[in-house]
Amino acid sequence: MPLLTRTNAYYIIKLYLWVFNIRGIIMGKFLIKHDGEKIKFELAAANREIIASSDLYGTKSACMKGIASVIKNAPDAPVEDRTVKDFEKLINPKFEIYKDDGGRFRFDLKAKNGQTVIFSEAYKAKASCKNGIESVRRNSVDAEIVEL
Repeated sequence: MPLLTRTNAYYIIKLYLWVFNIRGIIMGKFLIKHDGEKIKFELAAANREIIASSDLYGTKSACMKGIASVIKNAPDAPVEDRTVKDFEKLINPKFEIYKDDGGRFRFDLKAKNGQTVIFSEAYKAKASCKNGIESVRRNSVDAEIVEL
């Protein structure tokens, strides 16, 4: 019986992907999605969970500029926490943490010109929202761009 059977090869590949995923080598993806005449992108983590989304753009070129802005600004953008009293106003680019009308925490990444480039889902806890920002920082830098 050969040492490398189909079953063994399958488990070797699964183990390989699992190890590299844990070490952060398999990174996130920018997923470009068409919505009729408009186009948007989402940033997915290595586990394929959506971390943040963009607004709709009129052209693919504008969408690609949005992705470039995330890649450029996310790693070093400071965090302005608008949920604390007398928060310090920071200059753009920056992440902004805020509470929505339902009392949940969200974040936006603002570009240098002040426009929102990406926005998050709603989080029950501020710590989870901060983890979302860190996930954007980690996953955006070397993310693959995939058009769906």
